[in-house]
This record gives sequence, C-alpha cells and structure tokens, in this order.
Amino acid sequence: MSEMTRRDWIALTMGAGAALALDPKVLFAQGRLMTRPIPSSGEQLPVVGLGSSATFSQVARSEDIAGLREVMKAMLDGGATVFDTAPSYGASEEVAGRIAAEIGATEKVFWATKVNVVPRGGGPSADPAAAKAQIDRSFERLKKSKIDLIQVHNLADVPTQLGILKDLKAQGRVRYIGVTTTSERQYEQLASVMKSEPIDFIGVDYAVDNREVETTILPLAKERKIAVMVYVPFGRTRLFRRVADRALPDWAAEFDAKSWAQFFLKFVLAHPAVTVVTPATSQAKHMIDNLGAATGRLPDEALRKRMVELVDSLPSAG
Repeated sequence: MSEMTRRDWIALTMGAGAALALDPKVLFAQGRLMTRPIPSSGEQLPVVGLGSSATFSQVARSEDIAGLREVMKAMLDGGATVFDTAPSYGASEEVAGRIAAEIGATEKVFWATKVNVVPRGGGPSADPAAAKAQIDRSFERLKKSKIDLIQVHNLADVPTQLGILKDLKAQGRVRYIGVTTTSERQYEQLASVMKSEPIDFIGVDYAVDNREVETTILPLAKERKIAVMVYVPFGRTRLFRRVADRALPDWAAEFDAKSWAQFFLKFVLAHPAVTVVTPATSQAKHMIDNLGAATGRLPDEALRKRMVELVDSLPSAG
C-alpha cells in the first residue's frame, strides 16, 4: 500500500475540491463502526465520537455555525453517536443542542456533558445550588429530559457534585455518571474515586505520546468495570505538529490506518479498557477521517510498541 498522509486520505475519500462529496453513509456502508459495551450496562457505543472543545468551541462562538452542522451530520451519518461537551466549552453545548434539534437528531445523539462549578473563594466546597442550576441549563440547552452522561469535570468537589449526579441518576434524569480529569496531578485522586464511588464512566487524556494512564488508571477501569472516554487523543494539535509532513509508514496498513489521525486514534482504541474516544473537530472532512479509525483492524501489542517508538523518535512539538 502506498504511503498516505491525512491530507492524502481526505483527498482520496472526499474527492478533490469537494469536502462533502462523499456521503459518510456510503463511506462506512461496507464496514460498520466497531462498538464497545459500557461495562455497567452492556449498552454498545460506537468507539469514535465527537468532542466540542478547541476548534468546535471557537466556531460555536461565531455567527456562522453551518460547518458545525455538517460535522454533526457527518458523525451521525457515519454511524457515530457520542457527543462530548461541557458548560465551560463556550457556546458548544447550546449550539450542539440547537443543531441536533434542527436536524431532528436530538434523540439519536448520546449526550455527554459535565458539571464544573468551581468551589467558592478557592475553598474545598462548591455551591450545590449553583451546580444544580448549571445542570438544569444543560438539560435546557440539549433539549433533553434525560441526559445520557454527566461527569464531574476535573474532579471539582466530587463529594458535592457527584452526590448531585447520584441523586439525578436515582431519579432517572441521568443514565450514567462519572468524573473526569486531564491532569496527571489528579490521577491519584481519580483512582481513589474509582475505587470508592459507583461511577459508570471516567474521562481522561490519552495519546500515543501521553501514556501515563496506562500505568494505573486504565487497568483500574478494567478491574472496576468503568467505561473510559478518552480526550485529546491528538494532544490537541501536538501530534500533528510532531509528524509534520512525514508520510504515514507503510506498516500502518497492517492495522488499516490510512491517515495520521487514524494512526493516533487506533493506538488509543487498541487498549482494551478504552470505550470511546472523542476528538474535537469543526470540519466534516476531519470527522469522516476520524471515523475511519473505527473500521478495520487495530494494532496488536507489537505494532503498538512500534507506534510508540516511531512517535517518541520524533522531535517534540514546541
């Protein structure tokens, strides 16, 4: 197989000069997206979803959100369902809820949002009333009476905010609950919560050049039967800057990666503890490229080691 970059793959699958020429329904008709079960319920989720921080959030603040509409349509048409957002991602939550309603997709999306009221005055406790009000706004923005997943963002006052989520789950207003962090400094606290609380999900950072969660967090998630949602699998843009204009190695064909994005995503998905990965994008062509990682083969341990060695040999992104 000839070497390919992300640009080559997109040109091949999308058609030169026609960003939306190829319908995702056609692109993925031959091979359904792989799914994995949420351990606490057995419900199957497509393993690639859509995040809404970074560029999605930036575009959501603008007047022209047509591109985001195409991104969400590409996600759903391609067979993916998981949309991850948070009140702190600018207008992302409100805009995504509005777009889904406009295209008749509110009930098709697996909505994952967060609660992240910061403790008052730098103290240890968040205001319960403020946390409840923030959650109520999420229900309004997403136009849902029941949200699929709400997580405590960055482990902010877990006793207060996770307590609220447990009550909402008991009331049937939230299907799954969890906690998130993208800070290695909080991994010890995260592990403690995973061991002591009845959570369904965790959200963590994980990438081929950011593997610390492999040490304790991912094995613990497997042991405790907790679903893992992976954030920033590209290190935001760090990994693309590291590979720069290098061609994809020929051996990436051994696990059906046709672009660097698929290379990076397949590394993450090859870990058995990972349930779903949610890279953020504001471009439909990149959404479709990302979905390609949920088809075909995944790398085995020998190939994963080779992937790590390749990326680690590259100059770090400045």
